[in-house]
Amino acid sequence: MVAEAVAKAVREALPSGVTPRLAHKLADAVRRRAREMGVKAVVAVSDAHANPVLCEAEQGAFIASWDIALNKSYTVVALKMSTAELAKLAAPGAELYGIQFTNGGKIVVFGGGEPLESDGKIVGGLGVSGGSAEQDTALAAYGRQIFKEICNAE
Repeated sequence: MVAEAVAKAVREALPSGVTPRLAHKLADAVRRRAREMGVKAVVAVSDAHANPVLCEAEQGAFIASWDIALNKSYTVVALKMSTAELAKLAAPGAELYGIQFTNGGKIVVFGGGEPLESDGKIVGGLGVSGGSAEQDTALAAYGRQIFKEICNAE
């Protein structure tokens, strides 16, 4: 019983969320899937405070995709929802129309961003850019699932 209490205290004292090691594993998996799809992707991972942990680009990816991926990883943490979900709320006439013009232009209102969760809490964000909105959305959803699998394995 004392050992369990000590183990729990150690777990609580350790940093939780998205570590650089975890971000690299996630980005590698997403970039591998992107290559299979023929997409030259940029993958960005942020922490629970929307600060970048990692941003990696496939050789030949669009230069603009770097900022877009980073901003997607920011958006999902800042607004606690996927960018695909936000796209519906930010459409003309919808309740968040124009939100992309706030936060210094860092809000992205099209697919490719997914919040990363652990134990029911958002611990980071994933942003993928380089393909169509549909491809980026699929890659980010894949990454979100991979993140869950990685977290469960560790």
